[in-house]
Amino acid sequence: MNDMLLVAMLAVCCAGYLWWGVRFLPAERWQIAAAVPLTKDNTGSWRGVNLTWYGILSANAYVVATGIAFGLFAAIGLPARASFAMLFAMLVVCVPASRLVARLVERKANTFTVGGAVFVGTLVAPWVAMAGSSFLRKSLGVEVPAAAIIAAITIGYGFGEGLGRLACLSFGCCYGKPLTAAPPFLARIFGRYSTVFYGATKKAAYAGSLEGVKVLPVQGMTAVIYTVCGLVGIALFGRGMFSASFLLALTVTQGWRVLSEFLRDDYRGGGTISAYQFMAVISVAYGWLLLPILKGPAAALPELAKGAAALWGPTPLLLLELLWVVIFLYTGRSTVTGATMHFHVEEHRI
Repeated sequence: MNDMLLVAMLAVCCAGYLWWGVRFLPAERWQIAAAVPLTKDNTGSWRGVNLTWYGILSANAYVVATGIAFGLFAAIGLPARASFAMLFAMLVVCVPASRLVARLVERKANTFTVGGAVFVGTLVAPWVAMAGSSFLRKSLGVEVPAAAIIAAITIGYGFGEGLGRLACLSFGCCYGKPLTAAPPFLARIFGRYSTVFYGATKKAAYAGSLEGVKVLPVQGMTAVIYTVCGLVGIALFGRGMFSASFLLALTVTQGWRVLSEFLRDDYRGGGTISAYQFMAVISVAYGWLLLPILKGPAAALPELAKGAAALWGPTPLLLLELLWVVIFLYTGRSTVTGATMHFHVEEHRI
């Protein structure tokens, strides 16, 4: 299959998914996916835990990010076991960091931050890439530049956060400033394309008092920018331009993080410049400074079709399904909303 056709097909799938998310997820209907009864109180009602669309959409994003990184690894000839090992190392570090950094920066125990997880991942990824490249060379005689490995990881991340922003639309977090408080030129541009959240349990409603208010579509813009960046990154990767694809994905995503923070209205910690903006700037500088030591010998051009085919084996599919379940259970059990349920018999149907 032609590489550009593969990228085009992926673009169409992403466009449809993003359109659906931006169009429907701000509605109240798309926050709680299910509620599971746990304990019965003395009134006869049940207290339960809410399972959220935030968890479903986050799990989807993690699976896409991991799947794309794995496919790019396969395209450059990495053995499956080595690919799984490196991706597992990144996930073990980044997934817990999403909650730990939020606790440190925002002083909140029941929230997640992609920005913090990305910062930690950026610090760790070059060393995972160099360790993986060294192991492959010494143990298996396979020459894979560390730049190719980190490029695959960074491109996968771009897709993951881009598609993961739909989870933010579902929960109503990471919301933009109301148009009335935005710069006039932005208010004019986004007057027809603003985001409006509905539902008292959306974060924009209970934390920002913005239910039913037109706000800047920060989540939608982020989703589009990051996904397009990922698509361009794959195209560059397919041409063997590993350094360029890595720097593009890193600089665009973190540069937009710095800019988009000024458009957001949710709490990002004290100060005019948020901790997440500092993290983003440091991440970009760190990546550019480390790039010279990540480069290695020239490698054969990646075979993107081969990488896509590698995803359809039973082992990758089962592991991605397992990852989906783990991420859903980690992010999808709401700790900031509750459920009260009452069950009865439909007498007229007996």
